[in-house]
Parts: sequence; C-alpha cells; structure tokens
Amino acid sequence: MTVKDQARLTLAAVAREAGVSAPTVSKVINGRRDVSAETRARVLAVLARTGYKSPLQQRRTLAEKPSVEVVLDSLNSAYSVEVLNGILECAELSGVEVLLYVSGIRGASPLNPEQRAQRIVDEGRCGMIVVTSAFGDASLDAFHRRGIPVVVIDPLNPPSEEVVSIGATDWAGGKDATAHLLELGHRRIAYLGGPDTVECNQARLHGYLAALRSHGVPVEDQYILAGAFQADHGARGLNALFQLDARPTAIFAANDSIALGVLAEARRQNIRIPQDLSVVGFDGTSLAAEAVPALTSVAQPLREIGRAALRIVLRQLRGEVPDSRRVELATHLVVRESTAPPL
Repeated sequence: MTVKDQARLTLAAVAREAGVSAPTVSKVINGRRDVSAETRARVLAVLARTGYKSPLQQRRTLAEKPSVEVVLDSLNSAYSVEVLNGILECAELSGVEVLLYVSGIRGASPLNPEQRAQRIVDEGRCGMIVVTSAFGDASLDAFHRRGIPVVVIDPLNPPSEEVVSIGATDWAGGKDATAHLLELGHRRIAYLGGPDTVECNQARLHGYLAALRSHGVPVEDQYILAGAFQADHGARGLNALFQLDARPTAIFAANDSIALGVLAEARRQNIRIPQDLSVVGFDGTSLAAEAVPALTSVAQPLREIGRAALRIVLRQLRGEVPDSRRVELATHLVVRESTAPPL
C-alpha cells in the first residue's frame, strides 16, 4: 500500500477487507464486547496490516512523535526511578515520546477500565508500560481488545497470558542472598518479605527456602515476616525478631527499602551491623551503595529492564510476536559492608 493509498484508507475500506460492516470495525476499535472473538481477531489483523488510524489518531501522528504511556504507583522509590531512566534512554534512541501517569499522585482514577483504555486510544498512545502496578485483568483485557501493546514490569499479580511481563530472576536472587549468609556461617536467618500475594515476593521467599533446605537448615516460621515493601516494615520486623528467644544473626530483606529500615532501626537500638547482625537487601539501587554501612544487595538490572520493556512494546507495534510472554533478566549479588560471619 502506497503512502497515498494509506492517506485515503477509511473505516469502510477496512470493513470491506475484513468482510464485516463499518459499525463492526468501529466496535472493535472502541473495545466493545458485542463482537465475536473470531470477528475481532479478523478485524484486528486487518487494522494491524493496513496501519489504519482513526482521524483523531492521524492528526496526533502528524503532529507528534509516537508516544508510550508509563504508569507508576510512585516516583518516590529508587527502584521506579532506575526503571524509568532505562525507559527514557531507550525512548531517546528510538524517537519515542514518554508520558508519565503516576497513580499515587492522581489518586484513584474516575475512569473505569473501558474508559481508561479508550482514553489511551483517543490520545494517540501507541503502547503502555505498567511498573509494579496492580492493574487488574479487566484493565489489561480492555487494552488488549483495542490492540494496545502493554508490558507489565514486576506485576503484583500474574497478568493474563496475552500480556507480556518482565522482571528479574527473583527465585535465583533470593537463593543467592541466603546462600551468601549461609556460607558466612549464619544459621538463624530471617526473611522480611513483601506482601504475601505479590508474585516477586513469593519467588524471593521460595529462593530463601530452597537455600536453607539445600544446606540442611530447618525452616523456622517465626523468622518469616510478610509486610509492605517499605522501610517501616524493616524497622517493625527487626523489633519483632529481636524479641524472640533465639534472635536471628542475619536478615534477608525482600527489597532495599526494607533493608534500609532495618539499618536505621539497628542504629537507633545500638545494634552493630554487621558485627551483631548481617543484612542483605534486594534491588541493588543507588541507596544500597550509599547506606551506612554500605548494603549487601541482590542487584536487579533495573535500567535494562526498562529498556527491554520499551523494546518489546515497539516490536509488538511492528506486528512481531514476542518470543516469550514472561521475560526474566539475571540478578547478581553485590557484597558490601553489611554482611560478615556471626560472632
């Protein structure tokens, strides 16, 4: 199809090629549910092949660069900032505009999933990257039915099989962190985790358990405490653990924020790190290197995760089928000053 033909492409032309009515094509574009799965797939295939855009999308395409919306819960975490920096680096090289939607600042959206997905279409977004957000199946399904590529980074809940998710090797990272403490001689190792239901927390916990079992160390339920991925959980967790008769000699925290909360509370209580207690975090953010003492942490390739997410969105826009619906990039342990053999 020539550029001139592309300019004349109409809804009716798409309908003729798909063998359906123009109203049916309109229903598919607007994500209406009263279209059969077979008809929807046929229309979406024609839309992808012809590159049809609504008049509003055409006006935006002529005026602006391709745009991708990035949804974050907050910009207050070093994790989110690192991931966002990776997305922005890739966007600069790819000529893509990035628009941010910070749900924690805006509060609960007044739009239902269908309205939110339609807003993305109407504003001419070509794709979406969701960072650690609890986007439900209804929202993701609304995007999928409109042909909007979505990539979810570290989803709080497993997304549907149509959505690509990307993260790190959480199980291997949890195992490496715990194995490091075991090799130093620790046997009473606690796990301060995130929410029980969050997928990445479950993987890190299972890695911790696997390392204990492989070293023949019994699992103590009293050493496993779930909570939020926040510093407050680290402080409260340390207090709870140090009230036990058999205090742990080491703590593996499910992220750096929890670990930094442990370090701050330890200073307040004159608990020496690492002489009295070793601490390992997870994420490998800049805050880990700047902590006092510097925090041993499982580093995620956060910038590369951001870059990979945008590359996947752009490949989907070109009509390429992802090699995998789940992408995991390797973690590695960075040993610093917060771990040592137990006294």
